[in-house]
Amino acid sequence: MADYPGIAADLDALLAPQGLRQLGDCPDGNGTITLIGPDEPAFWPIFTTSAEYSDGQPDPMDRWSTRVIGELAVTLDAEPLFPFGGPPYAPFFTWAKQTGRFWASPIGFLVHDDTGLFTSFRGALRRKRSAVIGANPQPCLTCAKPCATACPVGAFNDGYDVAACKAHVASPAGTSCRTHGCLARRACPVGQGTRLPAQAAFHMEAFL
Repeated sequence: MADYPGIAADLDALLAPQGLRQLGDCPDGNGTITLIGPDEPAFWPIFTTSAEYSDGQPDPMDRWSTRVIGELAVTLDAEPLFPFGGPPYAPFFTWAKQTGRFWASPIGFLVHDDTGLFTSFRGALRRKRSAVIGANPQPCLTCAKPCATACPVGAFNDGYDVAACKAHVASPAGTSCRTHGCLARRACPVGQGTRLPAQAAFHMEAFL
């Protein structure tokens, strides 16, 4: 694999029209794995105009990601990688922590230095280039940690109680989580307010 000069090497310029962004680089031998996620709130209006969103078939966002990131990989002579399609699943959690831009939050979910607790991965690109390791401080170290107490059913008090979380989200009392996203994630001051309610509701429907 090789880097290309000009716009082909400017990954940000290639990602922006798709509503995507770089989330961090993970060293990978003599190359790097660049994690890619939604650039919110720009991502949702772009995704919802896609054929995958409207064709009525399962997993529209995963199929869209496979197509879009796959096309980028061809342009950059890179290898596309995805967090879905397994098992076995690619170790995105491990890669994320090696970027220097992600950490385990007080509720156990990954927190990003810019997107906070609403970070998500649409894929990654493995390329022959040097990694750029993040240097920003972990945001949780100077935070009052409102995420730890925001869940109304204490689903994060001892690990992650998925059953309690799902039951609450599906109930009338969980309307806010169901239509606007997880209250614990929304409590994080980093990247707050960037995820559109329609996108949050889409993910919650898939969760249920």
